[in-house]
Amino acid sequence: MTTGMGGHQKAGRGMRVWLTPPWLIEKLGPFDLDPCYSEPRPWPTAARHYGESDCCGLGGLHLPWNGLVWCNPPYDKHAEAWLARCADHGNAITLIFARTETSAFHRQVWQRADAVFFFRNRLTFHAADGTKAKANGGAPSVLVCYGTTAVERVERAHLSGRMVHLHNAQEGVFG
Repeated sequence: MTTGMGGHQKAGRGMRVWLTPPWLIEKLGPFDLDPCYSEPRPWPTAARHYGESDCCGLGGLHLPWNGLVWCNPPYDKHAEAWLARCADHGNAITLIFARTETSAFHRQVWQRADAVFFFRNRLTFHAADGTKAKANGGAPSVLVCYGTTAVERVERAHLSGRMVHLHNAQEGVFG
């Protein structure tokens, strides 16, 4: 089982910053906090933002969180820490690749989330300047819901795809 969460396809030409499509934020929002937005930020994703310049380059991973959180974490070695923080906060929606076989996905999504939304099609992200990528992200994406408010927001958005409700109150599920 692999541990990383994967990256964007080669169409990205080595770019590290991939922004959430603005239409998705519009459908799911408003959000109180985006703890890991990228600079520059061509559109707001929440009422309050933490960026890479906050807290030793890890954005809001270690800063106080409040309200409903939007988290499109960097898909790097810290991805699992972002998911764990969202699960601990208990009121967050995260956007990650559907790397369902990874140990991070098993620990932080299958075992801790309330629901997972699988998009019907691959998302096309945006570059740091706001321009839409020429190709999709290269892998299927999911929204991970931590808390009932997050689940309700995704259900209310009427996105194209399928929501899977998880029953994590049962010990040993995906053991």
